[in-house]
Amino acid sequence: MSFKKTDGLDNPAFELSNGDANVNGEVHKYDVTDTVKQLEVEDKDERAQWGKGLEFLMSCIAMSVGLGNIWRFPFTAYDNGGGAFLIPYIIILIVVGRPLYYLEMSLGQFSSKGNVKMFNSLSPALTGIGYGQLIGAFSVATYYCALMAIILFYFINSFTADLPWATCWPEWEEDNITCVPALAKGNITIPDGETAISSSELYFTREVLREITDISNGIGLPEWRLTLCLLASWVMTFLVSFKGVSSSGKASYFLALFPYVIMIALLIRAVTLEGASEGILFFIRPQWNKLLEANVWYAAVTQCFFSLGVGFGSITMYSSYNRFEHNINRDAMIVTTLDTCTSLLAGTTIFGILGNLAHQSGVNVDQVINSGGSGLAFISYPEAIAKFEVVPWAFALLFFGMLFVLGVGSLVALQSCANTVIMDNFPSLKVWQVSAITAVIGFLIGLVYVTPGGQFILTLVDFFGGTFIIFILTILEVAAVVWIYGLENICNDLYYMRQESVNFYWRLTWAFVTPFLLIIIFIYFLATLERLTYGDFYIPDFVLAWGWVILGVAMVQLIFWIAYYILRNRESGWPKMISKAFSACNWGPRKTTHYEEWKKFKEEKEQERNNMFVSPTKRRIKVHGKCAPLVNLGNRSSRPCASLFTQDQRPVLGCPPYQTERVPSRKTNQIRKFLGVQISRHHHSDDSGIECATDQNKGLFKAIDKISYVGAIRIFNRDLEWPEQMNANDSP
Repeated sequence: MSFKKTDGLDNPAFELSNGDANVNGEVHKYDVTDTVKQLEVEDKDERAQWGKGLEFLMSCIAMSVGLGNIWRFPFTAYDNGGGAFLIPYIIILIVVGRPLYYLEMSLGQFSSKGNVKMFNSLSPALTGIGYGQLIGAFSVATYYCALMAIILFYFINSFTADLPWATCWPEWEEDNITCVPALAKGNITIPDGETAISSSELYFTREVLREITDISNGIGLPEWRLTLCLLASWVMTFLVSFKGVSSSGKASYFLALFPYVIMIALLIRAVTLEGASEGILFFIRPQWNKLLEANVWYAAVTQCFFSLGVGFGSITMYSSYNRFEHNINRDAMIVTTLDTCTSLLAGTTIFGILGNLAHQSGVNVDQVINSGGSGLAFISYPEAIAKFEVVPWAFALLFFGMLFVLGVGSLVALQSCANTVIMDNFPSLKVWQVSAITAVIGFLIGLVYVTPGGQFILTLVDFFGGTFIIFILTILEVAAVVWIYGLENICNDLYYMRQESVNFYWRLTWAFVTPFLLIIIFIYFLATLERLTYGDFYIPDFVLAWGWVILGVAMVQLIFWIAYYILRNRESGWPKMISKAFSACNWGPRKTTHYEEWKKFKEEKEQERNNMFVSPTKRRIKVHGKCAPLVNLGNRSSRPCASLFTQDQRPVLGCPPYQTERVPSRKTNQIRKFLGVQISRHHHSDDSGIECATDQNKGLFKAIDKISYVGAIRIFNRDLEWPEQMNANDSP
């Protein structure tokens, strides 16, 4: 007979001795002493926690509300049809982003582990999902800090009454280019055959980036000014994260709240600019044909991931430092709603500015920017600031200071994700040591992005490391939790942790809508995949190859961990070696007290499951009493034996007055469904003196108890109510 975990085999009501544990119908070697010692060690090695629950909320806001909203969202919407992008974005947020955010929060808080350790305990073979998320998170962190370096460069150059990007520089004058000063008012006549480019765009591409348009001969050397800014950015990030959550939690209040003061002021200025209405209308007016393009939906998903931080492991990492009973449902709703509102606020602001630029240049809104990627944010925002009539330099300082603060909040989360993975594997290391190591590595890799061809590499890494990898791993993450571990299991875990039932919205999205929608969009995207470009420039093949290498490393290590844990159990043979690799034997709360209570809670859930009504015919089978289909047969038992016992410990299967009866063959399926076991020809005997025999052909289910007590299904009061009366004298 085979048993399922959901049928009570993990029931802690029966104390297991050292030996074999039966999980999902498979025998697993275990040692109770080792398990207890491990739990005691975890209790002694108390995990750090947020000083207050509000620190966690503020940190999540600082992480999610960042450059993804101010920089990435506007240009993503710009590249995908403006208003047409809003519809898929909001839909994706409701059915994908918010459910994933809450799911990752729940997994981290329940397990009190970082993403790698969490996946390892949930299913050892899926450890690669955690490491893949780490690859994606660190890829984003390296170029994220490069963007912060550019922001810091603008901040430093704002300490002047005349902003350097507000006017045209003589060295920018070239054939076929007409520079349009940011301070120009009214329409400007553009000579025939020439292209109008704003002074803010020329300042960004020629003065800040020193950008080249062809990297076939290399990307050049790091620009020394941006290199210093990159170093300063990582130093600032290290100072916030060097004590872990105890230091970053305190800084989260400022990191989360200060940016909104500046954003609201900038919005007021943007909507009052001439021509701003055209840009805002472009932002909210949908182009319905865009909805049929896979790239638009794919961009909505990746923007949702990038903005919320879903799929990078940082949400799981942050929530792992929560108190076990913290109200994450509330926090998930607050953060996802605020993140969306911030994106819409930033989009309205920047498209109002684009409308003004289009009005001045005499072109349509979708033609106003020639620079792709991050250039939109570093062109449009400085353009708006230059138009301030009163102390524009002061507002520039505040604005770029705000962007830098937003960047620190998000970068701290990405770096802490890597720090947590290292600390979980090497707990003897100090937090500041790990933070210093990751900061140095991030700085060295980040030098690539501050070269003249760095924006090409940034686009490449953003596509492969920040979106492609995360998209694939998020699909696998949902499948692992909902389909392998089980939807009902995770919902029961959340009910135990929060004492609140998981509502229909979460269940529906987790089980069906989110995974299937992600799969459909991803397949459609692959079918329509086009060559990656940076603005109007193609990226050379040898550079694209490195992008595929990044993706390949993430996928190969995923396959490696699956193969490793399967082969590790090869002594069990096929297919047991696979089921062991994907089992959840090590899953549960971190603290011993929570773990023991959770196991008792699982026992109660199994009782409820076994006490449920079953109606294979129009009449019902009903059991009253405590149900726990598990027998501990000792160290050498190869498979447990299910039995039915009366109050006086006599084996029984039937109706009062407690005698053993023959069960007709047509009743066999009813027994199987009710007990959750397979009834087949099998005989088992071991040193504990327990024998079980079942005969599917004759419909017999018999158990003989040769010792004083064996835990199994104990029937109190009444036993089974069959659809029709059975012959009580027909005994085996």
